[in-house]
This record gives sequence, C-alpha cells and structure tokens, in this order.
Amino acid sequence: MPRCPLCHNSQTRLLHQDKKRSFYVCKTCELTFADANSHLPPAAEKQRYGRSRIASKQKQLSQFILPLLAQLEQQQAGSLLGLNFGRILDDESLTTIENAGHKLNQYDPFFAPNHDVLKLEYDFICCYRVFEHFQNPIKEWTLLSRLLHSGGWLAISTPLLTELDGFAKWHYKNNLTHVSFYQRQTFEYLANNSDFELLFAAKDLVLMQKTS
Repeated sequence: MPRCPLCHNSQTRLLHQDKKRSFYVCKTCELTFADANSHLPPAAEKQRYGRSRIASKQKQLSQFILPLLAQLEQQQAGSLLGLNFGRILDDESLTTIENAGHKLNQYDPFFAPNHDVLKLEYDFICCYRVFEHFQNPIKEWTLLSRLLHSGGWLAISTPLLTELDGFAKWHYKNNLTHVSFYQRQTFEYLANNSDFELLFAAKDLVLMQKTS
C-alpha cells in the first residue's frame, strides 16, 4: 500500500477504486488520497484549475474571505496582514480590504506564483477550496505553519468527508484535480501534532489558530 502523503505512515488501506483512480485511507491521520500515479500533469491541472476564476467562483471566494476578516477585526485591533493562498481574489474585494486598513497578499502556483509573499509572516491565511488539490499535503501544511505567526489564524474551506462508506457515491471525488480528502479527525491529528488548536471543523469550514 502507498504511504500517506500527509503523515507518511504506511498503514493505509484501499478505500475505493473506479475506472480512473484508486483511493486509499490512512489509519493514522485518516486522510483519504488518490493514487499518485493518477495525478494530472501540471498543464492539465492548470487548465482545470483555471475554471475557478469565473465570476461565480470569485463571488464565493469573496463571501468566504470578507466575513472572516470582519470576525478577525473583532479579535485583533489594528491593521491585519493576510495571505490568500491558492486562489486569486477580485480587485473590488481587494480594494474593500485595503479601504478597511488591511492588506491581503495572494499566492497561486499557476496564476500568481509570487514567491516573495511566502517569505513573510501573516496574521491570517485563507485557503478556499485548495486543500483538496494538494498532491503532497505535508509540504503545504509545513509551509502554511511557517507563514503564520503565533496567534495567527488559518481558515480552510474544503468539504469534509463525513462517511467513508459513502465515498463511492461522493461527487466531489470525481474531479480529477481533487486528490486529498479530509475528515475532522485529520485536522484533529494535525492540531495534536503541531502548534495549532482546532477551533471549528464542520461541513466545509475549518478554523485553526497557531498557539506558539
């Protein structure tokens, strides 16, 4: 069986197999992941990933970030520096954030590969529908952990897998760019093995805070 790409444990088992891919679940961190041999090449992934830039998807991203920022303003006084990781927010929403006295940097491996923004530390990081695209999730998790300063907030939007028995019928797995699927227990594992506290995890929202 393949090693888990998140915790690198070899105790994995086959969960589901269809005509295109095999999916495994880790017994340690409970990540469900697609066989690496079925990952799309970068060019094909970029083409599929680029569909997220349409107006309706941009609105969903804005509706995720702006209310979150409003809540963080109540928790922390002063200007906030944030990172939108894996997506690109529209100019109008960026202006709204700047007018409120905050700054949001953006990083997208395909459409905004500015590595300079990955050299800073942030008050908060937003990851809207990107965790499921991580082919090597321990790499991105290590990076995000480093980018947050103590007390910083990590907000993740990804549909949580709630029933392994229903995975075969779960439509979300059919997108070939979706290769990593998380249960609440997966984020509990990450919190227990890092400097994070899991504050909330239900449906498609996960909120974590770096403790030290």
